[in-house]
Amino acid sequence: MIAAGTFAIGLLALIGGAELVVRGSGSLAVGNIAGTNTLNLLLILGLVALIRPLKLRSQTLLLDLPVIVGAAALLLILASDGRLSRLDGGILVLAGAVYTALIVRAARREAAVVRSEFAREYGTTRRALASTGQLVRDSVGLIAGIAVIVVGADWLVDGAVDLAQRLGMSESLIGLTIVAIGTSAPELVTAMVATLRNERDIAVGNLLGSSVYNIVFILGTTSLIPAGGIAVDAPLIMIDIPVMLVATIACVPVFLTGRRIRRLEGAAFIAAYLGYLAYLLIART
Repeated sequence: MIAAGTFAIGLLALIGGAELVVRGSGSLAVGNIAGTNTLNLLLILGLVALIRPLKLRSQTLLLDLPVIVGAAALLLILASDGRLSRLDGGILVLAGAVYTALIVRAARREAAVVRSEFAREYGTTRRALASTGQLVRDSVGLIAGIAVIVVGADWLVDGAVDLAQRLGMSESLIGLTIVAIGTSAPELVTAMVATLRNERDIAVGNLLGSSVYNIVFILGTTSLIPAGGIAVDAPLIMIDIPVMLVATIACVPVFLTGRRIRRLEGAAFIAAYLGYLAYLLIART
């Protein structure tokens, strides 16, 4: 369930990122990834924890957490020369494939346990309870959702590029703010709904998983499109990607202390993001 939600949300960023690169707006694409991940890990995760303290499962601590830190550090290293080449993109995609394999392996183990418990409780499996009508509705919903994502990505890119040109703002700044907030909206809704329904594993897993995929698959794939790779602006290398990395590292002691995110820690995350946003609006405009 977490993987499916991560894929659907990540599709918007992938389509939008690819379109930006085709239009020659690589800095906007990189800024979007850095800004989206920082927003996910500080603002959205902080808001979710503020509503209800989050307990963390073992997979989050043993897999998702170290991978997001490693992915952020890898992006900083690859972008340090001012460009994400096709080779860099290949490295990121390969890392994403390894991460996906690990997730699938963990999901299969978890699914086997869930099916066994469900069968003992109800004498049947979940799959046997699924009706044909439900499968048709799910399929139609998936197709309609993908169509909306494609159209939404096109509108988002058009609006962001046009705004950057009209206001004289750098493309990276637009990606860090307006586009990042726009592409994070589905994750915000998903995290809030999951938290209110007490599905906190989905809330945390989706935020971390989508942040990893933003780097390894979304940015990795878009780096493979142009022959010369993607140019990365100096402020992104010196400030914004390091801020994203610091945000991921800050999660480590918070997550490991009591295996939960408390309300006070959530408030601290929100304050940190608002401070970063204030810096962007004051110093970079």
